[in-house]
Amino acid sequence: MLPRRYKHTPLDDELHNLSVFVDCPPRTLRRISTLGTRLRIRAGQSLTTAGTRTAEVVIVLSGSASCLVRGVEEARFGPGDFFGEVAALDGGPRTATVVATTEMEVLVLNALEFEMLFKSSPEVAHQMLKVMAQRLRQANARAVA
Repeated sequence: MLPRRYKHTPLDDELHNLSVFVDCPPRTLRRISTLGTRLRIRAGQSLTTAGTRTAEVVIVLSGSASCLVRGVEEARFGPGDFFGEVAALDGGPRTATVVATTEMEVLVLNALEFEMLFKSSPEVAHQMLKVMAQRLRQANARAVA
């Protein structure tokens, strides 16, 4: 049975089904669902541009996007993926351009909301760090090849 003060929202269910949030307890999902801004994105729309200094983190709820580094597709993002975390963490410029390849629905966290998420949810922080480490290994492998 849910606690009396629990207000179930559809975003809670969506978040629970995403790999980055799958280990989160319901209380954490409730907190996360209050953060960020949910946006619909058109196919072809740029979500980030390499070299710019913005610090939002984008979590893909539905749809897909292409991650371009110097005009070359380095990755594709789909539901459960996230991007923009590097600029949000260090305040530096964007490292890639991300363009929607389909219509998308995303959750956008500003730098403060991302910091709150990271500090309040060790499960999410750990999962994101694992993904970031995998991405770094893949980038290193491509650079060596």
